[in-house]
Amino acid sequence: MPDAESETKPAAKKNSGGATVSYADAGVDITAGDRAKQRIKMLARKTFNKQVLSEIGGFGGLFALDLAKYPEPVLVSSADGVGTKLKVAFELGIHHTVGADLVNHCVNDIAVQGATPLFFLDYLATGRLENSVVETVVRGISEACRANGCALIGGETAQMPGFYADGEYDLAGTIIGAVNRPNIITGAGIVNGDVLLGLPSNGLHTNGYSLARKLLFEVAKYGPEQYVNELKDKTGAALMRTHRSYLGVIKKLTGPGLVSGMAHITGGGITENLPRILPKGLDAVIDRASWPVPPLFEHLQQLGNVDEDEMFRTFNMGIGLIAVIPAEQVKKVKAILNRANERHFLIGRITRGTRKVVYN
Repeated sequence: MPDAESETKPAAKKNSGGATVSYADAGVDITAGDRAKQRIKMLARKTFNKQVLSEIGGFGGLFALDLAKYPEPVLVSSADGVGTKLKVAFELGIHHTVGADLVNHCVNDIAVQGATPLFFLDYLATGRLENSVVETVVRGISEACRANGCALIGGETAQMPGFYADGEYDLAGTIIGAVNRPNIITGAGIVNGDVLLGLPSNGLHTNGYSLARKLLFEVAKYGPEQYVNELKDKTGAALMRTHRSYLGVIKKLTGPGLVSGMAHITGGGITENLPRILPKGLDAVIDRASWPVPPLFEHLQQLGNVDEDEMFRTFNMGIGLIAVIPAEQVKKVKAILNRANERHFLIGRITRGTRKVVYN
């Protein structure tokens, strides 16, 4: 006697033409994907160190933590993407810098907590796989991982026909780092009177692109290859400047007592990122005139008549990292930065308040 499922389940319809339908017919080229994976393996291996215990292609990446270096280890993680900056990359056909954008953004997120990056995993999804594009993107990721001293130990390359337009892809990544427990930087030690020191950005980095693209391409109707006097550059080039890694300079500032806290200025600008490290009962007072705002931000504001508060809540406005320095350490920190030829600006102070940013 047939079971209930077999009684109610309709008969499967056969291909009336008798033709064989493959995965490639559905838009997924497994052979091309395998070729891309081989190239990705080669690029990833260039980032490996003795802590990497696995090869690319396994179910999970294996990484041995050096307990001699981290006797009190705390793992620090972050995940992020490149966002609609990718739309500019598609338009220009520039794919080698977005990998660095991704890695550097994630590195900064954990470095401001005192962590050293250990390993990275990426995710690239596209409609139809173009081997040359995938290889170019992953090469950028690999080179950025090497520059930041971390290993690219895994990830995912997904073909999703019908989900992404031809020629487009999405890119995201996850980073894992480590710090010894006594060396974690949380901002808990920030006190009234501490000084705010800002380090310059390279441009928009990886945030605010939806507004920037609307203003430049729809409102002003610039082409991506058009030179704009106010920007002193072509539109696309100004937008594609690579997100900085602050790891090197952060390592110079993480000596005993030199920094009370650090904030990576990303989505939400100074307005929303700096309060993330402020203890209860304290404000950050920012002097907007204390650093030169790059022409790109000024022109964007003019094009859209954008409110000043909106600008500071959307863009980094030329400051990519803020370090909170004890007042008695400012002279020493400035000397360290000067020796490293690192531009910096004293942009404000910590005062009593309600855990917000106040602009002067």
